[in-house]
Amino acid sequence: MAMAVRAAVTGTDTVDAAGEPLSGCAALVTGASSGIGAATALALARQGAAVALVARRTERLEELATAIRGQGGSCVALTADLCDMAQARQSVEDAADRFSRLDVLVNNAGYVAMGTFEENDPEDLDQTVDLNVKVVLHVSQAALPHLLHAAADDPRRVADQVNVSSLAGRVARKNNSVYSATKHAVGAFSEALRQEVTGRGVRVGLVEPGMTTTEMATGAGSAAARGLPRNTWLRAEDIARSIIFMITQPPHAAINEIMVRPTAQEH
Repeated sequence: MAMAVRAAVTGTDTVDAAGEPLSGCAALVTGASSGIGAATALALARQGAAVALVARRTERLEELATAIRGQGGSCVALTADLCDMAQARQSVEDAADRFSRLDVLVNNAGYVAMGTFEENDPEDLDQTVDLNVKVVLHVSQAALPHLLHAAADDPRRVADQVNVSSLAGRVARKNNSVYSATKHAVGAFSEALRQEVTGRGVRVGLVEPGMTTTEMATGAGSAAARGLPRNTWLRAEDIARSIIFMITQPPHAAINEIMVRPTAQEH
């Protein structure tokens, strides 16, 4: 089992049939093959949701699916290259078809191109914009009819979309310009969409992690920590807990934005 999946599974939480606030619901998580996506998928399953896992790495998805089923959860692994917008949209339809509904969307897939804008590879710029903005837009638009339908139906009478952004969507810094620009865009989109659909029972939330130990934050990406010791960073499970807190509120309450920093992170 891959390290990221294994680390997320070894916690004490398991699927508890006695108290599952998301029982009867279906969720889709993009970028589910590792890090925050994998941890969130496991957490959703523990809350009773059937989970569709979407990413490019089939082997990783199958490992995670095995872990979820081993804890009593229900899931489906959907391999897709989300930068292909047709595949991105089809993954939503496949998830909704598999579970006959879609109550929760977690837009988590992302990419970071670190370094000065002057030196950034044009292909990295395109991939950053595609994954961090275009995929969010296409997946959200494909999912919206299903979320609106779920909000009008049992069991919760509400549906949730959570967009995983970043502290970089609040604080722009040098050597992080394109990533920061895309995450600012996600924040603006999330608020505008919230205003469009909140009266119809769909809650739109934005989660903004600070330095988090994930594959994306290794290598060149770790420069963003600016000396913050890695053992003080957030874990993927910390962000997953924030997402679960957001979507398990009662129907009349909407947590629209959560920023999560390591205790030791000043900026």
